[in-house]
Amino acid sequence: MANLKAIRIRIASVRSTRQITSAMKMVSAARLRKAQDKIIKLRPYVNKLQEILNELSQSLVDSEVENVYGRVSEPKKVLIVVITSNRGLCGAFNANVIKETKRLITEKYADQNKKDNLRLLTIGKKGYDFFRKQQVILFGEQNSLLDNVNFADISLTAERLMDSFVSGEYDRIELVYNQFKNAAVQNLMTELFLPVTLSDDDNKEKVLPVSTDYIYEPTAEEIVKNLIPKSLKIQFYKAVLDSFVAENGARMTAMHMATDNASTMIRELTLQYNKARQASITNQILEVVSGAEALKG
Repeated sequence: MANLKAIRIRIASVRSTRQITSAMKMVSAARLRKAQDKIIKLRPYVNKLQEILNELSQSLVDSEVENVYGRVSEPKKVLIVVITSNRGLCGAFNANVIKETKRLITEKYADQNKKDNLRLLTIGKKGYDFFRKQQVILFGEQNSLLDNVNFADISLTAERLMDSFVSGEYDRIELVYNQFKNAAVQNLMTELFLPVTLSDDDNKEKVLPVSTDYIYEPTAEEIVKNLIPKSLKIQFYKAVLDSFVAENGARMTAMHMATDNASTMIRELTLQYNKARQASITNQILEVVSGAEALKG
């Protein structure tokens, strides 16, 4: 009977867990649908703006107009923006970003890290909790951006990064995040944020071959002052939004699998419980019969 009681307790525990994972799956699905519409509508705008930005940068190569965001130099001082999530239970979502960031630190920017010229800006508590314990200097954390993903708050962080680049505090700023593809798949991205360049081997998708002629009004200088900062802010917003959508997709998938596994476990435990109960009843019947036969004897 003790074994039966243990099985009953375990079945109740698994059922309680299944209720939690099922509720989390529905919450993530609702958030995913809402945020997915935003990123799908934003991407064509970002791509077109990036195309215009590349053409503008090319037109400024031989001009006297200074593009302060296109200053290309040896990356002596590097900042990596690590975008994870504030909560777990989303599969390998955070682990993939952390693993890629560690690779950049130990391989690509190993010299900068040894000279203490490498900094990390974390967006998401999971990344912050991990890297604050590592031998790397944190530029800061902006975990609150994920509480309410909106352009106004994120653009302030983008401005801070842009100012740090223009002032020479950093020579290179990269973004590491998960790009949303669908609810079950996320693409790990390492994207160059600054400087704005015409070609970048690390981010081939960022620069597209452009052959379109544009007429700039009022002047190219005004475009530099307005379009490039705006494009960078939108690019940064898209990265955070992409990560947020991918997070909810990963969590929905993880909770769906957890709910299915819990249902399977409940079926197996119920079968095990029924077999044990049947065996217990059979033993009790045998004991009664054996006792009756003993009394007759």
